[in-house]
Amino acid sequence: MNIIVCIKQVPDTNEVKIDKKTGTLIREGVPSIINPDDRNALEEALRLKDKYEDTKVTVLTMGPPQAKVALNEAFAMGADEAILLSDRAFAGADTWATSTTLAGAIKKMGDFDIIFCGRQAIDGDTAQVGPQIGEHLDLPQITYVEDLKLDGDNVVAHRAIEDGHYVIKSEMPVLLTAIGELNEPRYPSIKGIYEAFGEKEIKVWSLDDIIVDTNQIGLKGSPTQVKKSFTPATRSAGEILEGNNSDKVRNLIVRLKERQII
Repeated sequence: MNIIVCIKQVPDTNEVKIDKKTGTLIREGVPSIINPDDRNALEEALRLKDKYEDTKVTVLTMGPPQAKVALNEAFAMGADEAILLSDRAFAGADTWATSTTLAGAIKKMGDFDIIFCGRQAIDGDTAQVGPQIGEHLDLPQITYVEDLKLDGDNVVAHRAIEDGHYVIKSEMPVLLTAIGELNEPRYPSIKGIYEAFGEKEIKVWSLDDIIVDTNQIGLKGSPTQVKKSFTPATRSAGEILEGNNSDKVRNLIVRLKERQII
């Protein structure tokens, strides 16, 4: 079984700052991590590899050279192969251009049974790239997967909804997007870390290595433009009113009047 996992290296949002002049993220000095939902996607692929013989897990990402750090972590967790799509032509991509590029790389990779993606990236929160890849490749897809089993040549997934889940069965090949409830990602092993930085090699593909419409990638192929980015204003700490219920109500009314709310 061949499994492809699409991951993204993102800034740790606890550390994110916005350049007030340009409205863009300040990435210098900001730690980067594998997007959390993508870690769940990778973990599920590795669990299938642990369970089924002759299963290969390939991790794919698009980004600058420093995204190799995320791929080395995927190696350390147990991935078999890693591919980095890196080219100036890919820069400035929105979700459409990103998914077009990733789909072009997946076509080059050949046969596969499952594509895993995280539900969404914490630096964009669009939840669009996974489903768009599925559309580009004309694949069935199940999003928001919180439980997964294989049944012969089919997957049986629980797709989370607001008040429960759907049970959906699909033939492979199929694209799945993972959520945090699906599993608990493993830590890299010492052996995995040694192999990641010593024996395993990350393949780097440029625009010349894949077949895509150059009008559909990068900034030129991105119909979505970000108008403004900002960090929410810091709120002051709340106040807990002490005393019995009557005192709490009385004090609350006083404070609301002081702020001219009532």
